[in-house]
Amino acid sequence: MKVLIADDDPQLVRALRITLAAHGYEVIAAPDGAAAITLAASRRPDIVVLDLGMPRLDGVQVIHALRGWTSIPIIVVSGRTGSADKVEALDAGADDFVTKPFQIDELLARLRALSRRAVSASDDPVVTFGDVTVDLAATSVTRSGERVHLTPTEWRILEALVRNPGSLVTRQALLKDIWGTEQVTDTGYLRLYLSQLRKKLERDPARPAHLLTEAGMGYRLVLGA
Repeated sequence: MKVLIADDDPQLVRALRITLAAHGYEVIAAPDGAAAITLAASRRPDIVVLDLGMPRLDGVQVIHALRGWTSIPIIVVSGRTGSADKVEALDAGADDFVTKPFQIDELLARLRALSRRAVSASDDPVVTFGDVTVDLAATSVTRSGERVHLTPTEWRILEALVRNPGSLVTRQALLKDIWGTEQVTDTGYLRLYLSQLRKKLERDPARPAHLLTEAGMGYRLVLGA
């Protein structure tokens, strides 16, 4: 299990690297927020352990950036004890919050819990509609056997729809899932992304059969030929 630790405290990172390695984890370390995003994209860790107060980009900004393309489990480990900081991090998309100083046994327990969740996610199904196949575990899309390239945001939207086939997915739910908060204003971005998805996945993008708009409410994925 590969863990990315993003923290600007070298002593803490060193201690965590030694302890986690002793428990069988592979550790990657990032000294600031920008490096954390770069390493998450290039090394694809299974879990991120993230401090909030980092240089270049703070932890909440990192969470927003990661949630733009991945659902990887994120544990925030921070000295900030205010409830507002915890709520902000969790609303941004963090999965758990541990307050510094902490007992290593507590962090290991949180890691084990999120590891189980990450492993179970590997059982995600393969969904087909029309001539399109979506493999959630492999995060891949093919059309008539040919790989379709999606941007990270296009993938997040499609994933949300695929996980709720036949059901209405509201604009608010998509905004929260992709940008981490319901307070983000939909200024037409969702409509633009759906238009792009239809061009890539629908036989007739002007008359979509699968990626449907529910006027004033949201979007729906209809399965079938």
